[in-house]
Amino acid sequence: MADQIQPTAKRLAYIDWMRGLACVLMFQTHCYDSWMSPEAKKSSPLIGWSRLGGTLPAPLFIFLAGVSFALVTEKLREKGIERSAIAKQTILRGAEIFGLGLLFRAQEFALGYPWSPWTDLLRVDVLNILGLSMMLMGVLCWLTARRKLTVEVASTGAQHAAPLQRQELPIRDARNFGIVGGIFAAVIVAMATPPLWTTHRPKFLPWPIESYINGVHIFNEPQPWLFPLFPWSAFAFAGLAVGFFLFSDFARRREGSAFAALAGAGIVACYLSVLFDSSRVRLYAVYDYWHSGPNFLLLRCGILLIILFLVYAWCRWGLAQKGFSPIIQLGNTSLLVYWVHIEFVYGRFSILPKARCSGLKATAGLIIIFLAMLGLSLGRTTWKKWRVRASR
Repeated sequence: MADQIQPTAKRLAYIDWMRGLACVLMFQTHCYDSWMSPEAKKSSPLIGWSRLGGTLPAPLFIFLAGVSFALVTEKLREKGIERSAIAKQTILRGAEIFGLGLLFRAQEFALGYPWSPWTDLLRVDVLNILGLSMMLMGVLCWLTARRKLTVEVASTGAQHAAPLQRQELPIRDARNFGIVGGIFAAVIVAMATPPLWTTHRPKFLPWPIESYINGVHIFNEPQPWLFPLFPWSAFAFAGLAVGFFLFSDFARRREGSAFAALAGAGIVACYLSVLFDSSRVRLYAVYDYWHSGPNFLLLRCGILLIILFLVYAWCRWGLAQKGFSPIIQLGNTSLLVYWVHIEFVYGRFSILPKARCSGLKATAGLIIIFLAMLGLSLGRTTWKKWRVRASR
């Protein structure tokens, strides 16, 4: 759903393809989870693979939001826009997404009335955390940028090169500080998650506020199926660092090598995750690798970097851009298809009876959802193009 922060910047095929992949994985997870009967889930190996694939969409969406955020910020800096104006624009966009998240929850409550509990209005969902993460990234980019875009550079020769030199230096510095800041913020979020989930929970806060910290909601302990800032915002900060790295001088000169380096970093991250988990050293009184542990987050970040490289290679050297790509098309409108498909899978307008279908019937429903969302995406894209032509 990172398309919500990239409306005017030049689209990158690998970002859209990766986002479209997240959409497809999201569709299949939701369809099988909603429609398959308990008996079918127990007897079919399909649900196991479906749930495994379902671990990827949320990290992908949030990670790509960070990458797209870096893209937009970099383009605005290259236009000479001051850091305060960039921060205002990006933070307001994050607030807009947060508002859409609240609106989405209100819609789901209204369509589910009277069965939906009122507490669902305050549930922390992925759109909420995307909006908050964008606002936090806006603050981070403001802090890591210089007060003024241009600085004076002492030079006695090549006067015609001075304006370019004056502009590139602060942008490069802000980019480098953004990389370091993004990594540092991701590490802080990851390391703070276990105590915030267990021994140092902010219980003094009302549960709707605490839920944004650790996902406790109305329960006695944090829920791993919700999307609190800790640890989910770490994916956004990691994506921000990756996005700024992809605009570095090295990446612009040797793009393929830069993506290969990211894949190598991903492999190292996966190895370190397993190594740290097997270590006898324990930093926390309560350690839960699969839900709040920073080692599992490190593993998932590593997997995201490997997927990023594979998708880039597929888009550059494979068949991803040969003709029409339904995956890229879905990636162009990921926010829209996310919003709409939920109601036709989990909501009142579900196209199949919930928890009463076989694996085969649920698969047929999945194909219908995929084609319907693709048609919706094409309709949205066509309408936007028509509006552009009509406004000229």
